[in-house]
Amino acid sequence: MPISSASNDKPTACLALADGTIFYGKGFGATGQTVAELCFNTAMTGYQEIMTDPSYAGQVVTFTFPHIGNVGVNAEDDEADAPVAAGMVVRWDPTDPSNWRAADRLDMWLKSRGRIGVGGVDTRRLTRAIRQQGAPHVTIAHDPEGNFDIAAMVAKAREWPGLVGLDLAREVTCRQSYTWNETRWHWPEGYGKREGEGLRVVAIDYGAKRNILRCLASAGCDVTVLPATATAEDVLAREPEGVFLSNGPGDPAATGEYAVPMIRKIIDRGLPVFGICLGHQMLALALGARTIKMNHGHHGANHPVKDLETGKVEITSMNHGFTVDSQTLPKGVRETHVSLFDGSNCGIRVEDAPIFSVQHHPEASPGPQDSYYLFERFAQAIRERRA
Repeated sequence: MPISSASNDKPTACLALADGTIFYGKGFGATGQTVAELCFNTAMTGYQEIMTDPSYAGQVVTFTFPHIGNVGVNAEDDEADAPVAAGMVVRWDPTDPSNWRAADRLDMWLKSRGRIGVGGVDTRRLTRAIRQQGAPHVTIAHDPEGNFDIAAMVAKAREWPGLVGLDLAREVTCRQSYTWNETRWHWPEGYGKREGEGLRVVAIDYGAKRNILRCLASAGCDVTVLPATATAEDVLAREPEGVFLSNGPGDPAATGEYAVPMIRKIIDRGLPVFGICLGHQMLALALGARTIKMNHGHHGANHPVKDLETGKVEITSMNHGFTVDSQTLPKGVRETHVSLFDGSNCGIRVEDAPIFSVQHHPEASPGPQDSYYLFERFAQAIRERRA
């Protein structure tokens, strides 16, 4: 059984991969045990936003950047009410925070929210294993006494069914509708408020990040958020001028069982539609394409994406383990963006209709604003339809 241990001290945390590989480390945050898919994220900043991104439901995140936790945490940087990722794995143990915005330590923040952290792990080796073998199922455990039942942990990882066929959007979506008018953060004021009459937009929450809603509001949209299970009748009752399909976790085909019929009815109404991440995949399914599971997905803030219509290369933020199979796009649907890492699909649009979507996250400040134009394009499509 391959074993990796970063320290001669007695370990207080353990990762057990389904293939029997064991990594030991030092635990922080909550104690206990959890089972999930293991992925890696290459971003150098934004660990709090990553941990609270609902798209990471069902996943433990390995951070390839070694210094995680050194700026602490604060309430402004949450993308959801609490961490959604199942846990985190880092190279160096989190240090005391050194940042004027820090309101708490990362380890205490995780502990109070029931999420396990594992430090002192050779994340380079772990990342190579993920790239070579695909995103594995893993059991992670934190026990201050260092007592681990390795055989049981491996068995749990092997028995976990995985994300294929799993609808997680239903678990992370809002429970009731609400309105949103908070705009993007600007120095030194912080977050603002959109005032006056805006463009009426219904956002379907498959696991929406707060900053996406802020970007919609900043683009002039009066946003009403509805749960993932909303029907076309629920959406149309709000008299929207545009419909937004949010990011989210899980298998798009599973979520599509109830989401696709709704989206098709919205498309038939001729409303402008904009999707991001899982919303992009939902739109593609509704248009007749298929999605497939990736080997290890795309997770990071440094992914180059080419706009095929302009030739522009954008530096984007990514977070997805499934992708749209561009070979299945039907006639009348054009591929607009591709990943320059592996050529996978990153955007589509319907010809002669204000309906488009992208796989990457234009709200996450990559580039730092290379892709923000997409929100403005959506708002402009609504204004043109008004006219």
